[in-house]
Amino acid sequence: MTSAKLTRNRSALIVVDVQENLLSAIYDWEAVLATIVKLVKCANILNIPVIVTEQYPKGLGSTHRHIRELLPKFEPYEKITFSCFGSPDFVMRLRQIGCETLLLAGIETHICVSQTALDALEKGYRVHVAADASGSRALFNKETGLAKLRQAGVVITSFEIALHEWLERADTQEFKAVLPLVK
Repeated sequence: MTSAKLTRNRSALIVVDVQENLLSAIYDWEAVLATIVKLVKCANILNIPVIVTEQYPKGLGSTHRHIRELLPKFEPYEKITFSCFGSPDFVMRLRQIGCETLLLAGIETHICVSQTALDALEKGYRVHVAADASGSRALFNKETGLAKLRQAGVVITSFEIALHEWLERADTQEFKAVLPLVK
């Protein structure tokens, strides 16, 4: 069952395969990366766990430095399967933090993000994908991937929608701390 509203209670941000050697091939990659960076910054402020994966890092390189630098304990989960759920360490980490809701961001939308989201649904997670924080090499594939995910029951959202749903209120120190990221 997917909740249409994202809550920060028992949720995690999953950053899928935002790697140096693949990123520059992604349509509008600079905007996608900037949005993912803002999401990670907000998750840090709100104490939401951030889990990072890397697809075959020997060939595709490591996670982009702008993301690595935001995570004091940077420990990416390496994988060779397209779905993050093909990594036993990733699955174990989800169990350890006890999350029920996943907000996915990363690349490529129609491959690794999509297969992760579909597997997460199958395993009973509530799944949201930030459309503006996800990308593919071709815009058509991104749009088709998002359409398929929506049909499957994934909530398609955006950085600002997700952030404000996590926040719930405007009268907190957390709101004041993240406000510069939305201006």
